Amino acid sequence: MVGPKIIRLFTIAVLFLAASSLARAAAPLVLMTDFGVKDGAVSEMKGVSYGVSPALLISDLTHEIPAGDIWEGSYRLYQVAPYWPKGTVFVGVIDPGVGTSRLSVVVKTRAEHYYVLPDNGLITLIAEVEGVEEVRTIDETINRLKGSEKSNTFHGRDVFGYTGARLAAGVITWEQVGPVLASEKLILIPHQKARHEGDALIGTIPALDIQFGNVWSDIPEALLTEMNVKPGDKLTVEIYHGGKLADKVTAPFAKTFGDVPKGQPLVYINSLLNVSVALNLGDYAKVHHIASGGDWSIRIHR
Repeated sequence: MVGPKIIRLFTIAVLFLAASSLARAAAPLVLMTDFGVKDGAVSEMKGVSYGVSPALLISDLTHEIPAGDIWEGSYRLYQVAPYWPKGTVFVGVIDPGVGTSRLSVVVKTRAEHYYVLPDNGLITLIAEVEGVEEVRTIDETINRLKGSEKSNTFHGRDVFGYTGARLAAGVITWEQVGPVLASEKLILIPHQKARHEGDALIGTIPALDIQFGNVWSDIPEALLTEMNVKPGDKLTVEIYHGGKLADKVTAPFAKTFGDVPKGQPLVYINSLLNVSVALNLGDYAKVHHIASGGDWSIRIHR
């Protein structure tokens, strides 16, 4: 007959093991892809992740990155990452080179975030804003979904998703990801940073506020402050595509959309504290035929 003391000790041991398992799975796992949600690809990634640990906390950053658009993916990581706690594991899969000699890596940043992704430039903006602490190449002899060895075109599920889940769940340590890769060997996308040039601010349009058609630039609020711009001041905005003028508008600098009449343009500071252009209750990008990317630039002056 088992005594009460033995039962209590057994119960405590079980609770301790359960608590330890949950603690190990406390790191959020955030997924970003260009897969869309029309088929089962994202669900496959989640199924593999939950197979590693049912206690994982899985969230979607987005799965609507334009197919193969590495720069857009880099920007969305930059947009979202600051709002996630230390220890978060991001799995980013925009991977037009899947199955080629490009490396599969995990980047640990000084902000104590982990990024599981192909080494194709996707880490560019995160490397700039968070700083790289260490990089490891994924050891696929350990960190690859068993039975997937013959699959060469779905590393999002078989390598990145699986490794990210193992890291977030505490199944593997940072050192068990794989061998160290010199951070200077990471592939980064070259790009022109925002700057003050004469009496104008020059920047790029890295992304659009897609749902509303607002045009986001990479020009930080600090540069606008240097021009001593106040709410209500008129600014001229010139947008270029491939070096050719695509749009020109003069609009007030405003704190928010409702500060101008419906349908009227404004210059404002967006949620990332960068200078942006919009139409109040309108779609600026659609009306003015503006897109985003490395070949779209913006010039702002009085």
